[in-house]
Amino acid sequence: MSTIRAAVVQDAPVAFDLEESLAKVLHRVAEAAHQGAQLVVFPEAFLSGYPKGHDFGARVGMRSPEGRQLFQRYWASAVTVPGPVTLALGSAARQYALHLVIGVIERDGGTLYCTVLFFAPDGALLGKHRKVMPTAMERLIWGFGDGSTLPVFDTPIGRIGAVICWENYMPMLRMAMYAQGIQLYCAPTVDDRDTWLPTMRHIAIEGRCFVLASCQFARLSDYPTDYRIEQGDAPETVLIRGGSCIISPFGDVLAGPAFDGPTILTADLELDAIVRGKFDLDVVGHYARPDIFQLQINTEATAAVKTI
Repeated sequence: MSTIRAAVVQDAPVAFDLEESLAKVLHRVAEAAHQGAQLVVFPEAFLSGYPKGHDFGARVGMRSPEGRQLFQRYWASAVTVPGPVTLALGSAARQYALHLVIGVIERDGGTLYCTVLFFAPDGALLGKHRKVMPTAMERLIWGFGDGSTLPVFDTPIGRIGAVICWENYMPMLRMAMYAQGIQLYCAPTVDDRDTWLPTMRHIAIEGRCFVLASCQFARLSDYPTDYRIEQGDAPETVLIRGGSCIISPFGDVLAGPAFDGPTILTADLELDAIVRGKFDLDVVGHYARPDIFQLQINTEATAAVKTI
């Protein structure tokens, strides 16, 4: 195997503004490429925003007109897959000959999904992963992904997949990734807690894979001026503080965690370390007990309406 250079972007979009957020993505991709990155990972919901601190005017048995208006704005800033935005992202991947992994809010009919998109160096959209379990209030604004979008892609730089934010606390989902031989485990997130780093280190050790965690760093000034939340109204209020990092298959921290603002972290990943790690721990191989434990995965798409 070889050594590759990976980059994780820590920044914030221009919330609810798809055009400006896309411009920021293209700028950051160029920056990462100039640092030699062959793989660039963006945070969860980077196009176009994570509505941190907002309740969308929802109470048990009640919804407010203002909350519906905010959802309409959020829906309008979401990404159709495929569509013009995916063409632009693919073009950037092709221009810089790199793999691009990015968190987006995907619009499908009247429903939004928290999704990760994967692009190849030739610009092709390899596929997507929809978050299967939105956390807490996220379930108000996002639909649930199903087992049809749990891919790991075999690429010239390694086997790439993604697990979004608190999906990383789902042991069976992680096992589904390990079973597909994931080597470059991307973890787009907005979780900025101190517990995130030990979680990423545990996953790297457990899966004997490189973990690339990309978190937003967002201030209130990254949101529209009429965005009202309980945290206050000072533009410099930090809503998401980052914590991006890159971890080796032995749990070593290769870059980060970064908490001091927007940045791009890079690290050179020696893929042979994965094989050396699996010498004593392969949780879907010699360190498994399938006679006792087995995981069953439903990879069928679960559409609400089927035409027969």
